[in-house]
Amino acid sequence: MSAKKTHAADANLFTADPALRIGHVHLRVADLERSLGFYRDVLGLEVTQRIGDGMVFLSAGGYHHHIALNTFESLGGSPPALGTTGLYHTAFLYPTLAALAEALRRVLAAGIALEGSADHGVSEAIYLRDPDDNGVELSWDRPKNLWPRDADGKLNISTRPLNLNDLLREAPPELRKESSTRGR
Repeated sequence: MSAKKTHAADANLFTADPALRIGHVHLRVADLERSLGFYRDVLGLEVTQRIGDGMVFLSAGGYHHHIALNTFESLGGSPPALGTTGLYHTAFLYPTLAALAEALRRVLAAGIALEGSADHGVSEAIYLRDPDDNGVELSWDRPKNLWPRDADGKLNISTRPLNLNDLLREAPPELRKESSTRGR
């Protein structure tokens, strides 16, 4: 039996516990301080622990860490070349549309270019790169009962344009006047 056939057959034998979550992402970075400038200062994650000059753990909400950054094998290194395998992006799932809007406002205020944005029906997302050229998705999920489904009840994820100015209007009122995507 080929590897593909074995894999497909095995997929029917086991289903992961529905409470499974992705606990954290550990990234090799070229410059720890530069990466902290992005994950801490722009995205707002808090440093939970620092180990010497080569490793930092960051989180939101008191979790031990959502992101670990290290320079153990990558200090001064380059991003992987296009056409190679590796991490496509890390997704940060915000609890509310307003929280996603605030994250977008902070990204724009930091002068970070967006690679794209999309309304996927199940979620709204913006895409960008961290300082080491790792893909980053910032998103908000719509309530499950609003997810689009086809006639058979199967999930129907799509990619439609997302109006960033409409999203920014969801930011807390005191921050709205500082935000605009005009000219971007």
